[in-house]
Amino acid sequence: MNRRDFMQLTGLSAGAFMLPDIPVFGRNVAPEALLDNAIDVATKKRLADAALNAATAKGATYADIRIGRYLNQFVITREDKVQNLVNTESYGVGVRVIADGCWGFAAVVDAKSEAQTAKAAEEAVAIAKANAKLMKEPVILAPQKGFGEVSWKAPITKNAFEVPIKEKVDLLLTVNSAAMKNGANYVNSVLFMVNEQKYFASTDGSYIDQDIHRMWPNFTVTAIDPQSGKFATRDSLSSPMGMGYEYLQANPTDSVKGITTRYNMGYDMLEDVTAAARQAKEKLSAKSVEAGKYDLVLDPSHLWLTIHESVGHPLELDRVLGYEANFAGTSFATLDKWQSKNFNYGSKEVTLFADKTQPGSLGAVGWDDEGVKTKRWDLVKDGTLVNYQAIRDQVHIIGENESQGCCYADSWGSVQFQRMANVSLAPGKTPLSVEDMIKDVKKGIYIIGDGSFSIDQQRYNFQFGGQLFYEIKDGKIAGMLKDVSYQSNTQEFWNSCAQICDERDYRLGGSFFDGKGQPSQSSAVSHGSSTTRFNGVNVINTGRKI
Repeated sequence: MNRRDFMQLTGLSAGAFMLPDIPVFGRNVAPEALLDNAIDVATKKRLADAALNAATAKGATYADIRIGRYLNQFVITREDKVQNLVNTESYGVGVRVIADGCWGFAAVVDAKSEAQTAKAAEEAVAIAKANAKLMKEPVILAPQKGFGEVSWKAPITKNAFEVPIKEKVDLLLTVNSAAMKNGANYVNSVLFMVNEQKYFASTDGSYIDQDIHRMWPNFTVTAIDPQSGKFATRDSLSSPMGMGYEYLQANPTDSVKGITTRYNMGYDMLEDVTAAARQAKEKLSAKSVEAGKYDLVLDPSHLWLTIHESVGHPLELDRVLGYEANFAGTSFATLDKWQSKNFNYGSKEVTLFADKTQPGSLGAVGWDDEGVKTKRWDLVKDGTLVNYQAIRDQVHIIGENESQGCCYADSWGSVQFQRMANVSLAPGKTPLSVEDMIKDVKKGIYIIGDGSFSIDQQRYNFQFGGQLFYEIKDGKIAGMLKDVSYQSNTQEFWNSCAQICDERDYRLGGSFFDGKGQPSQSSAVSHGSSTTRFNGVNVINTGRKI
């Protein structure tokens, strides 16, 4: 996690503490309340039927309802102190309808009666009919079969909300102590846990109950040079995951010559912070990079963010169509490029896919927020652009008959709309280890962890930093570098992709903070890859002489 994300995370938790009625994080509650107050499925169905019946009675041709209970817990520490403990709960109902060919939406907090959900549905219909007078074309909704009464639960083995606060605090303080003992001057650490309890019903005949869990253990360590006063940081190499507390108890996999532990479905926070403290100190005396062209070997802990910005966002169909231009920008990957059927997005090594079913991923669900069964589909196949990410009222534009299942709302009080799926780079088909990849690099840089970045409004020209940088000379790691950032454009960068390690190295990265829409919503999304080599990329020196 970079410093910006850490500040955003702690700022959000502080906001939840001071403003208990904000819709995303909800009211403050006691820890034990997070395990209580759940509404049974039979009650949810009664509330849903009341809304759906009221909507159709008022003239809606389609209606859906989302009943959501959103739980968040933050445990925040610094050095030997607990800075904050925050537990929030948000519960309410959102109803979306089509009437007179136009969308309408209304929501109500703490809806416990059928009269409340029916009233919300009636308000949604009234809004749709009022807005329809200004519409030029009616909504075209892809057909969707009903699934009846079904459920999906994240395949966790240990619910993080059931773990005592003391155990979590003890873990973080032990982590902080290890950082200080290994040379850190300061350390912040956080556990952030999410549980979304969501019920969806629609006039298509679906009644879908889902229980979604996510968690994010992270830290930032800081080391200071007492002579110069300069400082260096190293953030956690963990990824937020769609898992329970078992993520902190599973065993990580191997390492590359002791540089970093390669976390996949398990994360050893103590081991990582110990390495981070030593690496932060090492950064202080690292050699400043010499600008020029390098072959880059990018670890998945770094590459996920480049995938997110240069693939995930530009291949969202609403952005391509200009719906997000006012706030989030447009896309260079316009419809004419897709229609040509031969637009070269990357080299033949590159297959990029969207997948809302990946186990452990942040975006994994059984059904999306408009009742569509989730799936996997290709976006770029063997280097060629082949598809986008789209939902029910968009897919007719690209000639498809069913939604791809990537609709999401971050709260019961937010209208659902097209969001990024888990977008990932397919691993290489030929067995290849990271060590063997590095052996073939004459002049390169091995980059680990995500850092600062910048990308234009069309998601084309960009610049990315990272956490750790190692010089590669004649196939060997030659020492740590600093002040590294690489520049390219999306098409040039992905066409420079020369090698991808096989599936044994495949790992997920991701973020809780993918922002989009007005009013803005945040979604959680993962991006997987194996370690990947990009040839001849422009590297600049970001150091400043004081």
